[in-house]
Amino acid sequence: MADNWNDKIIAEFRANGGKVGGPFEGARLLLLHTVGAKSGKQRISPVMAFDVDGKLAVVGSYAGADKDPAWLHNLRANPDAHIEIGTDAYDVRAREMPRDERDAAYVRVVEQAPGFGEYQDKTERVIPVIELQRR
Repeated sequence: MADNWNDKIIAEFRANGGKVGGPFEGARLLLLHTVGAKSGKQRISPVMAFDVDGKLAVVGSYAGADKDPAWLHNLRANPDAHIEIGTDAYDVRAREMPRDERDAAYVRVVEQAPGFGEYQDKTERVIPVIELQRR
């Protein structure tokens, strides 16, 4: 079911120059291409993108679930990825922010999308923030 939902978002993103409606209307999304840590297959995940002090960042919130999203597991295994953002596409290297940097960045994320504060409140895990550095 999640794949079908993601497939619809991916198609809408690509058809509308990176813009989607529904629950993500007005949000800045990107399509994150990772390589499956176990399967070795390419995976595409729509994720919200944030500007954190001039850095492009994504957040492994999984809507406040007690486990990390699969795409984060894939990035940890292989930090080289590809993104589509707006009408642009390029290769990136993922860097998980250390705790002090993450804590400051998470404040900036919550300023841009208050729901992410609720996600952190729902779980005991520290929700990671990942910088995507253009390669």
